[in-house]
Amino acid sequence: MTVQLTIIGLGQIGASIGLALAGHKDRVTRFGHDREPSIAKRAQEMGAVDKTFFNLPAAVENADIVLLALPLDQIRDTLQVIGPCLQENAVVMDTALGKTAVAEWAKEFLPPGRHYVGLTPAINPLYLHEVEKDLHAAHSDLFTKGLMAIVAPQGTIGPAIKLATDLSSLLGAAPFFIDLAEADSMMTSLHVLPQLTAAAIANVNMERPGWDDARKLAGRAYFAATILVDYDEEDALVETTLQNHENVVRVLDELITSLEELREDVAGQERGNLANWLERARLGRSKWWRERSAGDWQSLELTKMGLSKNRRGVWKRLFGDFGKLFGPPKSGEEEQKK
Repeated sequence: MTVQLTIIGLGQIGASIGLALAGHKDRVTRFGHDREPSIAKRAQEMGAVDKTFFNLPAAVENADIVLLALPLDQIRDTLQVIGPCLQENAVVMDTALGKTAVAEWAKEFLPPGRHYVGLTPAINPLYLHEVEKDLHAAHSDLFTKGLMAIVAPQGTIGPAIKLATDLSSLLGAAPFFIDLAEADSMMTSLHVLPQLTAAAIANVNMERPGWDDARKLAGRAYFAATILVDYDEEDALVETTLQNHENVVRVLDELITSLEELREDVAGQERGNLANWLERARLGRSKWWRERSAGDWQSLELTKMGLSKNRRGVWKRLFGDFGKLFGPPKSGEEEQKK
C-alpha cells in the first residue's frame, strides 16, 4: 500500500520534494498541482510528480498527505478551498514561514479528523548560493545534509507527527523538533530580517542625490548586500512580515541598537572597537559556514555532551530512531497473513 502525497505549488521546494521521492514509488504516489498549468506540466515531464491535476479539490480528495509548498500569502485561501475536500485522517503540511498564522488558519478551515504539521526545511548547503526559487532551481538532493524543522501545534496526534518525521527522513533531511513560537522567532531573524535589511540598503542608496552617478560604480559589495531584494515576491514578504510583526519589530530594534553602537564607534574613531566588531562577525560567520557545510549536527551535539559518535544507542534514546515511511513494503506472504 502506497501513501498518496499531493504537492501544491511546484516551485523549487515542491518540485524538489517530488524529485527526492522519485526513488520511493513503492511507498509514495506523487500527485501535483500548480496554479500555472505550464509549470505543472513541466514538473511532471521532469519526473517530480506522477500525475498532475488542474482542479485543486480533485488533487487532494484522496490524499493521505497534502503538502503546501506555497508562500504565506497563498496559504489561507488554499486551506479554505481544500479543507472540505480532505479525507479523514489526512495530514496537511506546509513549508511557508509564519507557522503560528498557518496553524490558526488550519484550525479555522480543516474539519475535525484532519491534521496540520508544519515543516521548515534547511536546504543542502550546496545550494545556499542560489537565489532562484522556481521550478528550474529544483534538485533531487535539495534537502540532503540539511535539517527539517517539524512544527506540530499542541494536541497534534502522534501518527501525524510520525508521518512528518518519516517523510523528512525519506527526503534525506534530519528531523528537528521546535514549537510554533520558536520557529517564528528563528525564521524572523534568519529569513525576514536579511531581506528587509537588503531592501533598506537598496532604498538608502537609490534615494541619495548622487545615485545617478553612484549606480555606475556599484559593484560586488552592493550586489551581494542587495541580492535578497529579489528573493521573495513582495506580497509574500509583506504577509510574512505583518503576520509575524512582533518578532519583526523585536529584531529590527536589535539591529538598530547594533547600528547605533557601530555609529558611535565610527564617530569616535574607535579603531579597536571597529576592528573587533568586524572580526567577531567574520569569525562567527566562518564558524557557522564550516558547520553548516559539514551538516553533521549530530556529531557536534554528541561532542557537546561528551559522547563519542559511535555511541549511537545514547543518541537513539535521546532523539529517537526514525524509519522509512510506513515501514518496508509488505510482502505478499505478509499481506496474506492479514
